[in-house]
Amino acid sequence: MDLQLAGKKVMVTGGSKGIGKGIAKSFLQEGANVGIVARGEAALEKAKEELPGIQTIQGDLTDKGSRENAFKEFIRLFGDIDILINNVGGSNGSTTTETPLELFEEAMTLNYFSSVHFSQLAIPYMKKKKDGVIINISSIFGRESGGKPTYNSAKAAMISHTKSLADELAKDGIRVNGVAPGSILHPTGNWQRRIEENPEKMKKFVEAEIPAGRFGTVEEVADVVVFLASKRANWVVGATLNVDGGQSRMNF
Repeated sequence: MDLQLAGKKVMVTGGSKGIGKGIAKSFLQEGANVGIVARGEAALEKAKEELPGIQTIQGDLTDKGSRENAFKEFIRLFGDIDILINNVGGSNGSTTTETPLELFEEAMTLNYFSSVHFSQLAIPYMKKKKDGVIINISSIFGRESGGKPTYNSAKAAMISHTKSLADELAKDGIRVNGVAPGSILHPTGNWQRRIEENPEKMKKFVEAEIPAGRFGTVEEVADVVVFLASKRANWVVGATLNVDGGQSRMNF
């Protein structure tokens, strides 16, 4: 299937490792021009070595000014933006009663406010040509309790924002959708660390929580993202699709 993504200018936040890196790789394989934004310089350098043709931009995505500078650099490198993938995110804290309010604010800034801000920066370019795609990477835990409360809350906000922004921009030729991964295994992720710490516990977790019987892969998430970004998904607007091997308990 030709996804007609060749030559598209794609920005992936948090793209130096894990799911973001897998998404960037899939777009490159489709012939797109891809820039990844992340904080860690070492991880960006490694990504540049492993993904020939990728452009890298360093920035602290919890900082408003740094986000603005990163976006300006993307436009300098590519001249325009066709597809924005808001992928940067992370988890912190513990229970609600034991987590300082500041950590909730940090989680919202990294996971949610960064996606709102980058979307606001990209939308004028997309409106100008009445064409563009924004995809927000949230989590199945944005629909149900499962991750840490800070993370759940931020990802829930992201899912709601995805629908409201999609309705707002559909008339301008801009599609907004989301992808909600379940437990995805990759070398730099929490699940890999937990397997190394307690493989038997993780085996029981998979048996009890994931009907498909295994962790997901970054490639399986990336496949859905590139499809949603393509013209083949033209009538998908405001959806956040679970990519989780049946892990989510939500049935609507």
